[in-house]
Amino acid sequence: MTSAIHEKLKATDLKPRIASEIKLGKKDLLSGEFASDIRELLEQRGVLVFPKINFTDDEQVEFTRTLGTLAPEMAGETMYKVTLDTKENALADYLKGSLYWHIDGTMNDVPILASILSSKVLSPTGGNTEFSNTYAAYDDLSDEDKKEFEDMRVEHSAWATLFYYNPEPSLQIAQQMMAIGEKELPLVWHHKSGRKSLVIGATAHHILGLGSRKSTEILVRLRDWATRPEFTYSHKWTVGDLVMWDNTGTMHRATPYDPASGRMLHRTKLQGEESFE
Repeated sequence: MTSAIHEKLKATDLKPRIASEIKLGKKDLLSGEFASDIRELLEQRGVLVFPKINFTDDEQVEFTRTLGTLAPEMAGETMYKVTLDTKENALADYLKGSLYWHIDGTMNDVPILASILSSKVLSPTGGNTEFSNTYAAYDDLSDEDKKEFEDMRVEHSAWATLFYYNPEPSLQIAQQMMAIGEKELPLVWHHKSGRKSLVIGATAHHILGLGSRKSTEILVRLRDWATRPEFTYSHKWTVGDLVMWDNTGTMHRATPYDPASGRMLHRTKLQGEESFE
């Protein structure tokens, strides 16, 4: 079945355990004819790359809608500017947390299904987007680890990410981030498909019922494990590239770049369809 989908989508795997490149043209992608196959391959591979497809914003929105329900951005917008330039995005400072491994939507009951990014302006240095397949990382754990982690619960919080990029925030900034709240989630996500993935990353604050040292050891060990080379893919952007990823089975991060570089990505999202529980 997988080989048939690859042939239909003109897809090539970029790494054995994660990421495939699709070379269908704009007309085919916007037709919706291949939407179910794209979704299936996305679930299998975690990340799909459409090189130099050069979608306009309207075309990106249209393509997103062929795949499911478009999730609104802030203030109901359909498109979000991903940049560290505060002149282009007044909330750009919040995106500093995106430089660390994370899953989007850990504060929500139902996280988004997928994100879709298109490249508009590059940074001269850095600015890759990296992905980790948390399905594959779970699958390759030892049976002993799987048994140990099966029923663990983790408190996630947006404010936990603050200390990655601002170790000594003011009380006001800390309280602003804390106001977003906390969320208790399973360490191992049991999906409707029967597959399992790890729910980890920068928002994972501590494992409930464990001391801080033991909790940190497990979370750091799992992050290191899930971001090994065999589970990860780093996308070096070219203007016009479109990349989408399965937010229910991957972590992602941006590699550091100069906030003044003008790097600009445009994002659309697919509404979530499955809760963490």
